[in-house]
Amino acid sequence: MPKNAIKALNTRVDQWLGAATPTIHHHPDTQIPIQHLTQLQQPYRPTPWLPNTHMQLFFFDLFRKKHKFSIYDHRDTLRMSDGGTTELCWVNHDLPAHTPTIVVLHTITGTPDSMQELTRDLARDTGWRVVLCLRRGHAHLPLTSAKISLFGCTQDLKAQLQFIQQRFPQSPLYAIGSSAGSGLLVRYLGEHADQVEFKAAFAYCPGYNTDEAFEKALPFYDWIMTKKLKAKFVTRHLAQLQSVRNLSTLQQAKSLAEFQANMYELAGFSSATAYADAINPMGVFERVSIPLMILNAQDDPVCNIDNVQPYLSSMTQMKNVTLVVTPKGSHCAYYEGWRATSWAHRLMADFFLKMHAQSPM
Repeated sequence: MPKNAIKALNTRVDQWLGAATPTIHHHPDTQIPIQHLTQLQQPYRPTPWLPNTHMQLFFFDLFRKKHKFSIYDHRDTLRMSDGGTTELCWVNHDLPAHTPTIVVLHTITGTPDSMQELTRDLARDTGWRVVLCLRRGHAHLPLTSAKISLFGCTQDLKAQLQFIQQRFPQSPLYAIGSSAGSGLLVRYLGEHADQVEFKAAFAYCPGYNTDEAFEKALPFYDWIMTKKLKAKFVTRHLAQLQSVRNLSTLQQAKSLAEFQANMYELAGFSSATAYADAINPMGVFERVSIPLMILNAQDDPVCNIDNVQPYLSSMTQMKNVTLVVTPKGSHCAYYEGWRATSWAHRLMADFFLKMHAQSPM
């Protein structure tokens, strides 16, 4: 086949897949080595047999989340100051003490199994240690205090990080927050500003303003996720939550926004306003001081790309923040190639490696 014909065919395939080079929003004097991240100079091409947002997300949710890789080689169960229980799930735990560690903050209903593709890929592509910070009430963890927050708790995260640093004091720390975990990550980065432990961080498919993010999710996903949240955080822990006064309201919630608005007592707050103010990452976003890369897809059916618009101008005024936007990618999927491997996971690993290479030792 003539070269021109092959080129024309490839162009048509790319148009059908929605392949495109990412759009990058950043300060002219950005601290992030964009020019050395080759993926950002090339089109992201979705897996041909997963050409749209729904197929990408269903493949992740129905297959990749449930496949057992058995990658965690060590676990630590931690007791929080109020008696709550969290856990650290490690990959490559026994690497030399000075090896960098990537801290992973999971999705809204995240489990070690659902996060194993990400933790496996990061460990493989960097050669580093990876630790998943499992939040209270998630997965198999018992609810040992009547407190759960959909977006996590910065005090719990601080306790987990102190444990990590005590075990590996020579290990440089990097962080990634996935979906709801990105809200916890950015909230923590903003609250701790110049005292933060991390060298750099990556926010994966964030929803931005937690007061409004759920209102823009597509109706089908809103319905599915509301059912999932009630099952995992209310029904499963019903015996431990009898003291929560608005428990019946949570059980009857018809949408993510309604469920979130009534989470305040379960999260340990006296009012919905106090809860919203304490967890919203955008309230402290401009205080983030370390290099932060953000990745969003325009076809994300859960965290709508319009959520970023009110903050786009301020982002580009921050030298340490870069926003990468692709037309395709769905929600925390980003599968590419016939074998459906993650384009996003490759970008995260390369970002951390490049940031580590230029950081002072």
